[in-house]
Amino acid sequence: MFLVGLSGGIASGKSTVVAVLRELGCAVIDADLIAREVVQPHSKAHQQILRYFGTEILLENGEINREALGNIIFSQPEKRRLLNSITHPEILKEMLKQILKYFVLGYRYVILDIPLLFETRGLTKFMRYTVLVYCDPPAQRARLMRRNGLDADAADARISSQIPLEEKLQWATHVIDNSGDRESTRRQVLQLHARLEDSLDFLWARLAAGAAVAGLGGLVFLLLRHLIS
Repeated sequence: MFLVGLSGGIASGKSTVVAVLRELGCAVIDADLIAREVVQPHSKAHQQILRYFGTEILLENGEINREALGNIIFSQPEKRRLLNSITHPEILKEMLKQILKYFVLGYRYVILDIPLLFETRGLTKFMRYTVLVYCDPPAQRARLMRRNGLDADAADARISSQIPLEEKLQWATHVIDNSGDRESTRRQVLQLHARLEDSLDFLWARLAAGAAVAGLGGLVFLLLRHLIS
């Protein structure tokens, strides 16, 4: 089994691409969904966030107000780094659990949907391939303003908090250009899916699994061997 990192930029259309991949039966691990789960009330990350950011960022039901927290971290880079240091270890642990699950189920590859894959950079070395969902900057800005009800300055602030899509192009092994209509994007996703399905990168792991020590310990060993290769 090999890993495929999928990323993009805010409002670049990554959700559209993920929806098509799921329709095709691909195993997709959503880092953003995991990020929501690991900060639920009474979790370790939830308690740490309250300690450093205060109760002002809570909703009435005790959950984190993502919009309020987002407003803080987008305007204060040091706060964003602090939040990442709290949540990222918990997110990575859950991602590893899900990767192991798909390994056991016999999937050829797993797609890791990670919004800030290229910002963190540390995770890219674990990916056999990296996919960037791209759209031209004017379209990205317009989509963000329309989707989030933001004015131009607020949209620009959100976009500038991430590495520009143009810069991310140099790090991606595959690019889905979502600047056009949905049908164009869908055709590109189908082409990507065909390439991944035809890849033989999964074979070494399956062959090694046949000779591995039975049990979860052997599977963990094989996965970690793959991740550091």
